[in-house]
Amino acid sequence: MDMDKTIEDIRRMYESLRPFMNERMKRLWAATEARALGRGGISKVAQATGMSRTTVRAGLHELEEHGRATSVARLGADRSRSAGGGRKRRVKHDPELPQALEALVEPGTRGDPQCPLRWTCKSTQKLAEELSARGHLVSARTVAMLLHQAGYSLQSTRKTLEGTSHPDRNEQFEHISGQVRQMQERGQPVISVDTKKKELVGAFRNAGREWQPKGQPEKVAGHDFPDEALGKAIPYGIYDVTTNTGWVSVGIDHDTPAFAAEAVRRWWRSVGQQVYPQASELLVTADGGGSNGYRSRAWKVELQHLADETGLAIHVCHLPPGTSKWNKIEHRMFCHITQNWRGRPLVSHEAIVSLIGSTTTSTGLRVRAQLDTRAYPIGIKVSADELAQVHVAPDDFHGEWNYTINPQRS
Repeated sequence: MDMDKTIEDIRRMYESLRPFMNERMKRLWAATEARALGRGGISKVAQATGMSRTTVRAGLHELEEHGRATSVARLGADRSRSAGGGRKRRVKHDPELPQALEALVEPGTRGDPQCPLRWTCKSTQKLAEELSARGHLVSARTVAMLLHQAGYSLQSTRKTLEGTSHPDRNEQFEHISGQVRQMQERGQPVISVDTKKKELVGAFRNAGREWQPKGQPEKVAGHDFPDEALGKAIPYGIYDVTTNTGWVSVGIDHDTPAFAAEAVRRWWRSVGQQVYPQASELLVTADGGGSNGYRSRAWKVELQHLADETGLAIHVCHLPPGTSKWNKIEHRMFCHITQNWRGRPLVSHEAIVSLIGSTTTSTGLRVRAQLDTRAYPIGIKVSADELAQVHVAPDDFHGEWNYTINPQRS
């Protein structure tokens, strides 16, 4: 391989030949040079000639196709044995091999739940060894070929299962939609709330990639053990459905109902009451579980405190069980925050607040963020007497999911 050629050498050669070549000849000449250079040849030739890497690869593909066609023609003319000669495929000698392989790959559906590979990594080598032990002598390469022929491919898991669907799921979504529409028609605020995934704070790897000088990736820790000094970040988000704006309180302690209610309080004081100066009501849509779950007594008590402070009648509509991924805040705000900090270590709470606050989209989303350094102890119990002090009015339809907490009148 001629790796001593410099980009300037290739450029001079190309410039001297270019007037005599059409587009196809330029492509094939570039492919020939790239193949002669070996590893890195495509990039080198593309840089020297100004062609795209895709064009050089297309030329290489043409050369390979021409080479295969020539070899087949030569083989047909010069072959030393008749057509169909040579060793037969393994399946010809062992017709039960495909069924035996599928029984190993999917034992639960092939009648063999006690298969020794049921709970192991089923690599082609392990599959070949197990098949050979069962009397089907086969190589790992043949196993791979048979799997591809049977329609298998290497795949990771996908998060799609949300649990059992509630029979009134659709009716609840229709109810929420109707409530949102009525509130917006009256000019009252509607927010979607949720806690984003907790994040480790420090020089840890963060999924995704970002542009860096070639060969100079940002260095992060080789492990994900939490840094006790830095702790973790707990982003609790509020998304204003009407104005397409967001607020995130970044906590450092625990995700509790008190923390969730405080995030709503901070949003109202900093943003909400300025945007909705005439508001007398607030609609909150939330997941059915977590710190703002419909079974949480503390959540209702904290909302009562908030209603008393603001004078707002707080309507709450919970998403039905198993539908948290349909929460508007997930696909209208949180996904953009995650995209904004992809590939970047979250080295401090201040950096996290800054990254969240710089999140914008072409559709007009703007997000504000604030660090909440308060402590939120867990394990606080709410007695029946305390719950009885909450002025909650359940709706006629699924009152456990839909209710209003009215402020206490002095």
